[in-house]
Order: sequence, then structure tokens, then C-alpha cells
Amino acid sequence: MRISQRPANHLRFYRKRADLQQKQVAEMLGLKSTSIISRWENSVSYPDLINAFRLAIIYGVMVDALYADLRRLVKYDIGKMK
Repeated sequence: MRISQRPANHLRFYRKRADLQQKQVAEMLGLKSTSIISRWENSVSYPDLINAFRLAIIYGVMVDALYADLRRLVKYDIGKMK
């Protein structure tokens, strides 16, 4: 897969829809700081798989809803390989 820049995600949208602050989400995930939440929301880095599932559960959505653009890119890349 050749993705030159990180695609946008919907983490901030779903967090706000759940009426949660970054600090609350960080506490739910057992993180000491909100900086990692900010990095994930700004597509600087990705959460590991366990935290991606935790976020999906907290926000009441499927993991692929959080990263719909990335899912589309991966699907496109896989389609090109067939």
C-alpha cells in the first residue's frame, strides 16, 4: 500500500457526538495525557488495534467508521492487486 499522507479520520467528530472531552477519552483508555488523543485526531499517528476497538466501543460505532477514508484507500489498493 502506498499512501503518501495519512488520510483524515472521524475521531473528533464521533468524540464530539458522544459529548466527550479528550481528557475523558484519555482517562477511559488509561492514558496519562490528552496529547495522544490529539495526535490521533489530527492524523499524526494511529491508535494501536486495541485502542481503535476501544474508541469504537466508546463512540458506539464500528472501527471502519472511524477511518472510512483509510478503508477506502486500502480497498482501492487491494482491488488494484487482483
